Amino acid sequence: MSDTAVWLTEHVIPREQIRQWVLTLPWELRVRAGYDRQLCALVLDTFIRELQRSYRWRAKREFGLPSVDDAFTGMVTVIQRFDSALRLNVHLHTLVLDGVYVKSDDGGLRFLRLPRPSADEVYDVAFRTAKKVVAMLEKKGRSADGASHDEGESEIEPALCRVTTLRAEHRRRGSWMVRAWAKENVRSSSTDSTSMQATASTVGIVGESSGCRYLARPPIAMDRLTEMDDGELRYELKKAWRDGTRFVTLGPYELIARICAMVPPPRFHMVRFHGVLAPNSRLRERVVASARPYVPPNVERPTPLQLPLFGKLFEQPDAEVSHMRRKPWAWLLRHVFAIDVNVCPKCSGRMKWREVALTADAIREGLARAGFARGPPKRKSAPLGQISLPFAKMRRA
Repeated sequence: MSDTAVWLTEHVIPREQIRQWVLTLPWELRVRAGYDRQLCALVLDTFIRELQRSYRWRAKREFGLPSVDDAFTGMVTVIQRFDSALRLNVHLHTLVLDGVYVKSDDGGLRFLRLPRPSADEVYDVAFRTAKKVVAMLEKKGRSADGASHDEGESEIEPALCRVTTLRAEHRRRGSWMVRAWAKENVRSSSTDSTSMQATASTVGIVGESSGCRYLARPPIAMDRLTEMDDGELRYELKKAWRDGTRFVTLGPYELIARICAMVPPPRFHMVRFHGVLAPNSRLRERVVASARPYVPPNVERPTPLQLPLFGKLFEQPDAEVSHMRRKPWAWLLRHVFAIDVNVCPKCSGRMKWREVALTADAIREGLARAGFARGPPKRKSAPLGQISLPFAKMRRA
């Protein structure tokens, strides 16, 4: 999460005004998009095209451009598959540069910021997206509720389809009051059996990675998941629902089923780039050059004997590390928690590599020398003819 956020803010998104757009789908379409990658990509492409169309036409009217082709937009989309109750909820978070780039007379690029979109303009994006998605589904013999009119159609992953369509009712507890909420510029559009909701909010400059961390966050917050005395699991909601519900209770197998449903299809990119931020855009290098430069962390590199443990990241000089996709763990810990693991907490001196433990016995001995609790006891040798596997025995269902 933090690594993706740092990469987006320092290497991709320029320091311009941005606006977050969120597209939510009806529950039937969310389930279908959970295991149908083609449908999910179709909804995303339609939504992005309508966003680009809206920004280009608004720029043409606002700045008097000769053509909408003279306006260039940039967007980053993160596909999320979960909600605060750990349910399958496919929706789109799109960070849009809140304006357009136009080419100046000297061949350079100039960013023109657009005013806040009106409620009617947000509604237009949602309405056109819903209308086109329904039309394309009907063209392919499908309906918005997930049913198919093509008897020859078969699911690629029937088991995954069964998990995603599970409607396990969660038990609500902890209701104490009813709260109503509202969002800025929220408009929904209903076309036949499809209702889509578009939200435009959160305008600002991506100088910090807190907003991007929210988009790239994992589905489960472990600090909000606790096990109760009866063996059930209680998951605290980030915000109370409108009926006052503060947490939900799940059985162990129900939690596993929900986790399986939230796993994306293989080889399906959850972060997409559009417009001038797309990898194949000719203007990308000129736009992302205004992002914040990366400052390499002062990480002491291990010896050649320790390199197999930490990978090739430490083999590169700082100039090459600055262009790498992944950041060192020490840098991320310092960036997120303000803790420098390379500095001694007692004398404030630089930490030095003393030893690397690669086996269980070496780890156990190192902990004992440092005065920490000893590791787990050694397992007895397996009986003759029995295979010993490197994990604990699993209980039978």
